[in-house]
Amino acid sequence: MPDASTTLSEAASKQVLAAHGVPVVTERIVPDAAAAAAAATELGLPVVVKLGGDAIAHKTERGLVRLNLATPETVQAAATELLAAVRPGDGEVHLLVAPMVRGNRELIAGLVRDPQFGMAVMLGVGGVLAEAVADVVFRLVPIERLDAHEMIDDLASQRLLGPFRGEPAVDRERLADVLCGLSAVAGARPDVVSVDVNPLIVHDGVPVAVDALVEVAR
Repeated sequence: MPDASTTLSEAASKQVLAAHGVPVVTERIVPDAAAAAAAATELGLPVVVKLGGDAIAHKTERGLVRLNLATPETVQAAATELLAAVRPGDGEVHLLVAPMVRGNRELIAGLVRDPQFGMAVMLGVGGVLAEAVADVVFRLVPIERLDAHEMIDDLASQRLLGPFRGEPAVDRERLADVLCGLSAVAGARPDVVSVDVNPLIVHDGVPVAVDALVEVAR
């Protein structure tokens, strides 16, 4: 029996989100190692390089992510390794090159479908604290800006949203943009089954999606 849904590539997933106002990290899609090194120089080092493709959803589990690459030479070497790790079932692949975004706080956000109530926007604490803290809030779509701010206020980990380890407080308006953008995706794309934005890194107070997966109905 064929699967009822499929997961878009990371690049395609981010394009869906960006089209509805969710801030995503600037990145380049390139075909080979030399192009990856050139893209890294253009974007500004250090960078992240990932192997992407429509059949590659869980990159971390397969070791298909290289972080904090500081020179064109290390970028080219990492890209060569990633291309060598391609499996027959991966289909058409590409390299994803993006700036290395750093932040002491990680959030998760997304869309989840409840079998009884329907689609909901989700926001929670991410990163290494996610399982320990289990601080997650939900609202049924569509949401308005007031709903987005209520979701942010409902998080128990409010201290994480204030000034933290030398970084400014989370820009709540920009975080509300993320949540309203996710709601807009749900409204515009009835084929979307779920969205997973993880991590949503807070960089200088501004949340940015550095990884995302969108699941759509076939």
